[in-house]
Amino acid sequence: MSDLRRKKGFKLFLFLLPGLIYVFVFKYLPLWGWAYAFVNYVPGKKLLNCDWVWFKNFKVLFGNPILRKNLFQSLTNTLGMHFISYLFRPLPMLFAIFLNELPGRRFKKVVQTASTLPHFISWVIMYALATSMLSTSGLVNSLMLDWGVIEKPLNILTTDKHVWLTQELLGIWKGLGWSSIVYFAAIAGIDQELYDAAKVDGAGRMARIRYITIPHLMPTFVVLLVMSIGNMLSTGVDQYYVFANAMNQKYITTFDLYVYNLGIADGKISYGVAVGGMKSIIAIILFSIANYISKRVRGQGIA
Repeated sequence: MSDLRRKKGFKLFLFLLPGLIYVFVFKYLPLWGWAYAFVNYVPGKKLLNCDWVWFKNFKVLFGNPILRKNLFQSLTNTLGMHFISYLFRPLPMLFAIFLNELPGRRFKKVVQTASTLPHFISWVIMYALATSMLSTSGLVNSLMLDWGVIEKPLNILTTDKHVWLTQELLGIWKGLGWSSIVYFAAIAGIDQELYDAAKVDGAGRMARIRYITIPHLMPTFVVLLVMSIGNMLSTGVDQYYVFANAMNQKYITTFDLYVYNLGIADGKISYGVAVGGMKSIIAIILFSIANYISKRVRGQGIA
């Protein structure tokens, strides 16, 4: 019996092995790159041949008033966008619920496919689409001018106003369908006998959603929420890099974009690595706090 269990366990381990290798190669091995934060790196030079400066790069980052101001501004932008995103966090769940309630399987498949497709389109193409619709000469402004809604075109993408909200709405446009997939899977796992029993008791559609569907989706929602708090400083670079311009540069520069500009655009690789390493440490702290609060409030966390 023990040999059989050992063989089954070994087979399961083999299924898990590719994922472990992926995590080790792409998540743990790159941590060696943190060493560049403690040296005066010169491009083309081997790490061991560089002069070790230890915490000097960190001192310069916080000691230089310009670098410190830009760092705190990028943190403000990142946190501001994330707090706005939390207002829209229930949208994927609600989208999955109401799409699941629609009659017509073919129509639901079409809507789900159409809403998921933008996820696979690069931000460069999304920028071209957004520009064609939202620029001063784009479709939206042209229609509003023709209908007399506005007297002059609106600068939606080339203004420093409502940058955080605009970028969040663009992110929803691109990721709503993809984010709702996990909720569709959770809905499919709900016992259908619960709905049948509720129908017998006279519960209407909204009552079934309120008392059956949403409570069963809340654990998934909380897990994704806790994970998003851990990734609060990880916004990516692509979206904000392509939508950045001289007018909105101050408010669109997120933490990741700041690290990119500092390390790649300005050539200050050691400083960029130092800031990036700080982000990872902060992310671990935020994740631990969110997971602790989840355990205290719900009695259940991720780990």
